[in-house]
Amino acid sequence: MVELSVVVPVFNEEESLDHLLPRLVQALEQFGRSWEVVLVDDGSTDGSWEKLRAWVARQKGLRAIRLRRNFGQTAAMSAGFHHARGRLIITLDADLQNDPNDIPLLVETLERQSLDVVSGWRKERQDPFLTRRLPSQLANALISRFTGVRLHDYGCTLKVYRREVIENLSLYGEMHRFLPALASWVGGSIGEVVVHHHPRRFGRSKYGLSRTTRVILDLLTVNFLLRYSTRPIQIFGRWGLGTLFTGLVLLAVMAIPHLLYPFFKTHWIEMLVGLAKRPFWVTTPFMLIFFGIQFISMGLLAELQTRTYHESQRKPVYTVRDILDSTPPAQEPHP
Repeated sequence: MVELSVVVPVFNEEESLDHLLPRLVQALEQFGRSWEVVLVDDGSTDGSWEKLRAWVARQKGLRAIRLRRNFGQTAAMSAGFHHARGRLIITLDADLQNDPNDIPLLVETLERQSLDVVSGWRKERQDPFLTRRLPSQLANALISRFTGVRLHDYGCTLKVYRREVIENLSLYGEMHRFLPALASWVGGSIGEVVVHHHPRRFGRSKYGLSRTTRVILDLLTVNFLLRYSTRPIQIFGRWGLGTLFTGLVLLAVMAIPHLLYPFFKTHWIEMLVGLAKRPFWVTTPFMLIFFGIQFISMGLLAELQTRTYHESQRKPVYTVRDILDSTPPAQEPHP
């Protein structure tokens, strides 16, 4: 086992790799800890895999894992976690926007403050405001509010984790951005430090406004798992009682004026009677609310079923095509 494992998801970053890897190797060697770099090619369609193959052939300490297709960043990070051997696991983007020289700061903060996770905070973020920074700020506020783990920058990939906290977490969908909240769920302590951020030099961002809906849906899932995964009746029961109460109130509003009208022929009772004679316009909003709750409930139940399916059969969310390793695994001592 080495001290540090750096997991780097790679997707169509051919131009960035020749600039990233020398800086990363230099930063790790200057830090003076034993290390390895686990590079996960998430089904790149450019020359990223050929670049990784060449680097593994000439640089010790690198491991390259090639997935059979593009499974997404969460699956790529999960593959990296499964193959990492380090006591501490660090995640880093391959697009040159994270600075490898910040790794010692994260590791020293984690050890000095006895934390389990330290997340980077891109305080001076070098991205467009409307399409990247503003949605990210809104997402960070929502995630902090719903999960109870308050961080300024959930979207920063540059983070360090203790192995015992991360190795038992199962990741699906877009869950990689919620890793600090999931780590807190299993008892981990979370910290945050300001890190450097650089403008993108090559290629184009894989993120945009289109991911907002996926983030919101995954946030609902995480919030449900953190609060109700072991007691789902607490949430579904409340919704059920609320729907039942609403239906009873609506029934009373429609029935009582009919009962009172023969005795109290007032204007407002007459209006209620007229409204009650148009049940379609009264019930449609309530039916829509009811169906919306049902759809959300089915989605959350489907999330639980997905996790049960994968975890009971130990099925990973990715499949590996090739593995290249310039550092052989440590040998167990002979008895």
